[in-house]
Amino acid sequence: MKAVSCRDLAWKYSGRKRFAIENINLDIEENTFVSIVGPNEHGKTTLVSCIKGLIPASYHGVWHGQVDIFGQDNRHMSGQRLASEVGFVFADPESQFTSMTVEEELVFGLENIGLSFQEVTDRLAWVSEITNIRNLWDKSPYEISGGQKQRVAIASVLAMKPRIIILDEPTSMLDPIGKDSIFDIMTNIKRETNMTIIVVEHNIEQVAPLSDMMILMYEGQVARISPPEEFFANSDFLIDHGILPPQATAFIDRVKQDGLYDGPLPVDYEGGVKVTRAILQQHAA
Repeated sequence: MKAVSCRDLAWKYSGRKRFAIENINLDIEENTFVSIVGPNEHGKTTLVSCIKGLIPASYHGVWHGQVDIFGQDNRHMSGQRLASEVGFVFADPESQFTSMTVEEELVFGLENIGLSFQEVTDRLAWVSEITNIRNLWDKSPYEISGGQKQRVAIASVLAMKPRIIILDEPTSMLDPIGKDSIFDIMTNIKRETNMTIIVVEHNIEQVAPLSDMMILMYEGQVARISPPEEFFANSDFLIDHGILPPQATAFIDRVKQDGLYDGPLPVDYEGGVKVTRAILQQHAA
């Protein structure tokens, strides 16, 4: 089943002359990891806000087209139903905090949907393990580090067990250690759940190996959509569209253009080393 289907989607914010996104036609399969990449101000956050239903519900502007969530137009879904289907983690985690302790933050949504005490307890333990925040339960979510805040924000959404979870630039405000911890969490979510994961991210090196599909947004349109092994073909095209491919990928792509290799492109360092060894062995034979 298609988790998300966008048809002829376009949106223009009130007071703007140009559409932020237009002519968006794409399908996102259920239980896949999809990364949305591209330069700043080219429509990535607008696109995921349309999928979540934040647009047009919370903004004024001009809407065209349709977004279906598991086959249903999201503009016709109740707020409660949409919230249960699509979770959204903002780039600024404090924007979604409502409680005085981390534990209260995690159970707030669970209590609101009427889960039993045992179910709340089980989910609290589960998300705390996945996001490694058990030691933060008694702390204020406003007084912990940036990386910890983002882990708590992810955990509070994850605890609701939405079928789709959207993370909008979850590492943009973090230092390298904080970024690594968020990618570890995304790896855990992909491995341990059947959720459809949609991530807006600039860190191509780390998000590509996790991705089943990658979408390049450029000037408000989908410039490319394909699996990572195909997405990085033609490095010059990506660079012209504001994307620096992983170094290992760019290197093997250049080797491929020179006719020395004809296989799939690697998307990480380990893959690049493996392909390079194979090329050297082939030409040494």
